Amino acid sequence: MTSRCPGPEETKQPHTLMLLLYTSHPNVCYFTNCKQWYNRKVCGQPTVITYECCPGYEKVVGEKGCPAALPLVNIYHTLGAVGASTTQLYTDRAELRPEIEGPGSFTFFAPSNEAWAALPTEILDALVSNVNIELLNALHYHMVNKRLTSEELKHGATFTSMYQDFNVHVHHYPTGIVTVNCARLIKPDQHATNGIVHVVDRVITAISNDVHTIIDVDDDLETLRTAIAAAGLTAMLETDGHYTVFAPTNEAFEKIPQETLNRILGDPVALRDMLNYHILRNMQCAESIVTGTPLETLQGTVLEVGCDRNAMTLNGKAIVTKTDQLGTNGVVHYINELLIPDSAKTLLELADGSNVPTATRLFVEAGLHSHLTGSEALTLIAPQDDAFKGGESMTPALKTLLSHLILKERLSSKSLYHGQELETLGGLKLRVFVYRNNLCIENMCIAAHDRVGRFGSMFTVNKLLSPPTGTVMDLLKNQDRFSVLVGALQTAGLTELLNQQGALTFFAPTNDAFNSIPTAERNRLLRNSAELSRLLKFHLSEGLLVSGGVSSHTRVTPLQGERLELGMVSDRAKPGLNRAKPANRAKPGAKPGTKPGLNRG
Repeated sequence: MTSRCPGPEETKQPHTLMLLLYTSHPNVCYFTNCKQWYNRKVCGQPTVITYECCPGYEKVVGEKGCPAALPLVNIYHTLGAVGASTTQLYTDRAELRPEIEGPGSFTFFAPSNEAWAALPTEILDALVSNVNIELLNALHYHMVNKRLTSEELKHGATFTSMYQDFNVHVHHYPTGIVTVNCARLIKPDQHATNGIVHVVDRVITAISNDVHTIIDVDDDLETLRTAIAAAGLTAMLETDGHYTVFAPTNEAFEKIPQETLNRILGDPVALRDMLNYHILRNMQCAESIVTGTPLETLQGTVLEVGCDRNAMTLNGKAIVTKTDQLGTNGVVHYINELLIPDSAKTLLELADGSNVPTATRLFVEAGLHSHLTGSEALTLIAPQDDAFKGGESMTPALKTLLSHLILKERLSSKSLYHGQELETLGGLKLRVFVYRNNLCIENMCIAAHDRVGRFGSMFTVNKLLSPPTGTVMDLLKNQDRFSVLVGALQTAGLTELLNQQGALTFFAPTNDAFNSIPTAERNRLLRNSAELSRLLKFHLSEGLLVSGGVSSHTRVTPLQGERLELGMVSDRAKPGLNRAKPANRAKPGAKPGTKPGLNRG
């Protein structure tokens, strides 16, 4: 009786074996436990759930399930009943039959018929030659001299086989998959009178080398072997453990620009980080993967290990060329692309690997290449592509602006605080604004997680910098659309307030806003300094609020009146203004729905 996972179509059927198979695979693959596979997909392929009687049970007409229990038979006859008839045949040829028919209590990891058929012809021929001794040794390696159910096959356990005391290595994964030497149990717990049979999906071989030795003896991993020695990782890969190594081949190293490769190979810290990024903390056989899973590396970040049909993938790419090279302390999978973590990259390489191609190009064109490829402790602020108008050409003004997007220290967004000032490479001081829903530097708000490189960090932001220039009054005077407002501020006696250095947010009415008021009422308002002052103070609030700090129902307190309530309008998330009346009930004059401009002091 195997473990079962319930489905909506399932009825209680005692002694029924549930199999999961994915039909688009050229060879139908079976899974006997569908824990966490309720989405009915394995490696992206649709699955079909079927029910079969467990060996030793039969259906009874008119009754559900397979209630008729047959007597147990010995291991030899059980092999024939569970789809391992080829293993049964080879036990005859190797003269193993008397042993598995006789007294004892054995566990037999029996390769399925398909597993034997998948062996290369030359290997199979070698097994059945030499007066059958090699075949007998191979079969004994599939056996343990005691009964072990799947529940006893704990993750990371080793058991002594019946071939020269070589160990078999068991891993039990959270998905419910159990492997022995990376062969998956496809029909576990088939009981016999003298033991138990677990059908596996491949023929397993004895292992005696550790992970480092596997790498050391393969000429295709020569560059990796040299890099491991230079990074001082040889001893670690020779010690006990359960490592997974994604081993880049010589071809993988050759794909990297020589300048980049030389830089990393010459930097012990970057080299060690890069190699540790190829090593998982736990052993992960290819057969254990049924969907994409983030797994922690020795470098400290994660790799997305997944599968696409029958191909193992890393970070969504099918770059694994050979799987499950098993060692005594882990497993090696060969890959044809080198994985370079952020921690081994320059700032320019971080930008190249992010969705900021326009910013990356402009930084280089601005002559900032040396800062982005050197060992200075810097932070790069990289605007997303939609922050640019398109077709930007390099000008002195743009070059200066880009120099203000490189900060003079290596920062983490988690260390930023409200009111902090950050000095740029161009000598400007940028202010930090921390809001409930956003973290902004001037008008730019951080749009993605930090990327931390070898010497610097990168912030991705949603806008191009608008450097702070002058006072609020200076800004208004420099834009013709605020000419009526400038006159109104002078009449109201507020110019001194807006010329001061301080923190104010002004929801500034444009000329169009004033012109929307009936002419007689507008003329009366513009001549009344006291009423005008109250009205304009209703548009002012203390503190700096950039548009990135506005969300639904954001409330601020104006200098006059009870409160202003801001919201987001349109797909471009412009701030809207919902008005509470000023304390003196003066009519503000703007028509409903008017969107004020937002200017920063």
